[in-house]
Amino acid sequence: MPALSAATAQSDAEATRAVVREFLAARSAGDTARLVALFADEVDWLLADNPAVPWIRPRSTAVECAAQFTELMEHTVPEDARAEVDAFLVDGTDAVLTGHLSGTVRATGRSFQGPFALRLTVEDGRITRHHLYENSLSIAEACAAP
Repeated sequence: MPALSAATAQSDAEATRAVVREFLAARSAGDTARLVALFADEVDWLLADNPAVPWIRPRSTAVECAAQFTELMEHTVPEDARAEVDAFLVDGTDAVLTGHLSGTVRATGRSFQGPFALRLTVEDGRITRHHLYENSLSIAEACAAP
């Protein structure tokens, strides 16, 4: 029986890795329709509340979660956006990505940067958890008028 459990865990990990890679590709391509399809109908979304940042707000549906990308692009300079993944760890249905991100806020021309960690959970081929931890102070400062 333990072999079956190990095989199931490996299968879950492979499926999780595939969905996360597809999520990253869809984000990179700006494919919001594909993002909607990748998110579950209800998502456990966590991103530190930051009233100074217009694209950071509570979300819970696939459409709201996918819209975060569009809102981010409306408020930042796409050519200046950078996200580098340093680590991509998978354990069953959970994935954690760490790295660094940076960008420029369109309205202020100010830049932000810092480390991030993203925890995703994939169940039945769809993302059910999206918890992003980032340098929210740097982002809020970039959104503030000089």
